[in-house]
Amino acid sequence: MNEQNGTPQLAAPDNHFDIRLSPTTRGARLARLLAVEWLRPRRDIPYAVTEAATQIVAELTANAATHGRVAGRDFRLALVAHPGVLRIEVSDTRGDDLPEPHTGRGLLLVEALADRWGVAPGPVPRKTVWAELDHSAGG
Repeated sequence: MNEQNGTPQLAAPDNHFDIRLSPTTRGARLARLLAVEWLRPRRDIPYAVTEAATQIVAELTANAATHGRVAGRDFRLALVAHPGVLRIEVSDTRGDDLPEPHTGRGLLLVEALADRWGVAPGPVPRKTVWAELDHSAGG
């Protein structure tokens, strides 16, 4: 437990970032900025991977704010750093609207930058679009 400003808080795991944001262009922009701030101090993830991750976050959160938007329901951004792999997940509440591979400039960019990506349906009404970037720690 950490104490900040006299308020006890549970320490967040260093390898995981998770936030819910409004499905708006402002929410998508904030997601990208927060991802940059979470990735910036990480010495175990190479700079090229953080740059690719930033672009992927921008594309997936823009899609969530545009195509996955449902009034009153947030989208979720999660970043998880495993040894040798950075995983990006963006979940929205339009599980009925699955992205199709090879469509749209944004998904083509995600496909080009990520080592793997896909869509996981559920739980209803959600879907999660995920991407993984391989790297060697610190290199």
